[in-house]
Amino acid sequence: MTVFLALIGLFGAALIWRAWRKRQWQQEVLASRLTDAEWQIMLREVPLVRKLPPTLKAPFEGKVALFLNQVDLVGCNGLDVSDEMALSIAGQAALLVVGTDAWYTHLTTVLIYPGAFKSRQTRQDGYVVTEEEVVRLGESWSRGPVVLSWQDARQGGFNDEDGLNVVLHEFAHQLDDLSGQTDGAPPMAPGQSLAAWAEVIIDAYDRHVANVDAGRRTVIDPYGAMNHEEFFAVTVELFFERPDALQRAEPEVYRQLSILLNVDPVNWS
Repeated sequence: MTVFLALIGLFGAALIWRAWRKRQWQQEVLASRLTDAEWQIMLREVPLVRKLPPTLKAPFEGKVALFLNQVDLVGCNGLDVSDEMALSIAGQAALLVVGTDAWYTHLTTVLIYPGAFKSRQTRQDGYVVTEEEVVRLGESWSRGPVVLSWQDARQGGFNDEDGLNVVLHEFAHQLDDLSGQTDGAPPMAPGQSLAAWAEVIIDAYDRHVANVDAGRRTVIDPYGAMNHEEFFAVTVELFFERPDALQRAEPEVYRQLSILLNVDPVNWS
């Protein structure tokens, strides 16, 4: 019995040491900085980073480094992943969490196709299960992987004023999934009320669905009318790329996202 308890103690100590070492490693990586050459690539591929306040520059660089150290970027259909591709995707993913302690804890792989790709979807209606192939620009699976079309990921990084960004969209789903399920309610920021979040998002979503059903033009992408999780993802795209438009259309949604992500893009220069 004494030997058994000693083994349990050693096992527990080993787990504690591993967790401590992982935290130490993360802190070391987060202290990393981009080289001048990497910054030039980043500014070219993801011009939105030019607007970052000076206080967010170092956290941004650290999270880009952590992403590249943690995640394998795998080319599909013959695509070779270049440094430019890796920095573009890492930069866009890092923007989403640059102001917070949130992180893509479980993500280890991003699959990158040259362009749009086919994905098999399963649908169930009662006892009837059907499968169909759909063309996708991106996908996010619970605990990874994320799947991206490079053509569209790059275009999303280049054009930072159209409110459309597939990388921000799919990584918003990864952030959402940190709560245990992808449902449009990611883990709240410290002090943020889940009840207030739910009230604001549900009301805005219902308005959005009504507008889309009535054929009215909306600032928020009509795709957000599918469900709450897609509404969250498309408003994240808008929040970073067209923050003024989102704030005018849905000021309370903008406010909740600003609290959640601890950034205020309306005031970025």
